[in-house]
Amino acid sequence: MATAKKASAPKAAAKKATSRKTGAKKSGASAKKSGTARKAPAKKAAPRKRAAKSRFGEAFLEKQRQALLAERRRYTEHAERYEAEAEQLVSERETGDVQFDEESGEGDSIAVERDRALQISAREREEIAEIDAALARIDNGTYGVCVVSGKPIPKERLEAIPHASMRVEVKSSGPVWRRP
Repeated sequence: MATAKKASAPKAAAKKATSRKTGAKKSGASAKKSGTARKAPAKKAAPRKRAAKSRFGEAFLEKQRQALLAERRRYTEHAERYEAEAEQLVSERETGDVQFDEESGEGDSIAVERDRALQISAREREEIAEIDAALARIDNGTYGVCVVSGKPIPKERLEAIPHASMRVEVKSSGPVWRRP
């Protein structure tokens, strides 16, 4: 009998090795007995993006995020209002409605007003893009780091201008920092 057990032991070891190599799984009944049954992974809700760790605490980053979102809403309202004003000026304009007087100088005052409204709206949209970039920096953990020098932006500057992307000395140096 002892020889029979010795002979079956190598066969069992070979069978285990083969199942590991081929990726064969235990049948449901034997898996339940041994407690190795795998459950289907439960679908998880998509996790909310969390801010990556930075030198600032979570509370400061959340405060900045809320300030940026409020500022974004304000700029969006302004941009939409100026765009609507520009559209209204065009729709109310009558053919040949040109004003020539000392106050407006030569040209079409309605066209000038429309251009002014569109320029202000475009400037507001640029601010929105900067705010969106700041929100992205919060998400990827680079908020508060100068995009040019890589040095930390002082907390006081970020509190004053939440969408600041550069240190004061870099920003004030002018277009030099834009060189490749």
